Amino acid sequence: MSPALNPRARTFHSYTRRERRGIMSDHGFTTGFSVERTTAKEAFDAIRNVRGWWSEEIDGGTAELGDEFTYHYEDVHRCTIRVTEVVPDRRISWLVVENHFDFTEDETEWTGTTISFDISEKDGRTEVRFTHEGLVPEYECFDVCATSWGFYVDGSLRNLITTGEGQPNGRGRPRVPAEEAASTTFTSA
Repeated sequence: MSPALNPRARTFHSYTRRERRGIMSDHGFTTGFSVERTTAKEAFDAIRNVRGWWSEEIDGGTAELGDEFTYHYEDVHRCTIRVTEVVPDRRISWLVVENHFDFTEDETEWTGTTISFDISEKDGRTEVRFTHEGLVPEYECFDVCATSWGFYVDGSLRNLITTGEGQPNGRGRPRVPAEEAASTTFTSA
């Protein structure tokens, strides 16, 4: 069933601005969903299965504190991510250690940003809230990245949790029109 048609799931998006050390400095992209008949443990396990919902081209561990993995999508995007926080059935956080985009002037836009997944249960539903802190609207990649995260979190991850099958990208298999456009632009140039 299409995520848009799944009556068991609700989706939300927002942009956050947070004050750190008294200075308005960081923005974040937040999205998420809630599902019924799913436990926090099932959601937690699915999030840690990054190859099952984001990309089949992940190398390295993605589940334990201190694990580092690399994400690679053709020559368009690659990054190294470290797992910085693991609270079973409640929270997972990552730090983007290195990043390279082929479609932005500043190829390192994600470097130093954090990505977190917060899981909660309320009123018979399990909620997953995704935040990419530091993914700011001023970044050249913002629209592409926000659209892509929307697909991978709200669609692919949600489907992995509810049906056992996500829609990760793979070699030569973009899942989001923005990925396809970036691939076409930079492979034909």
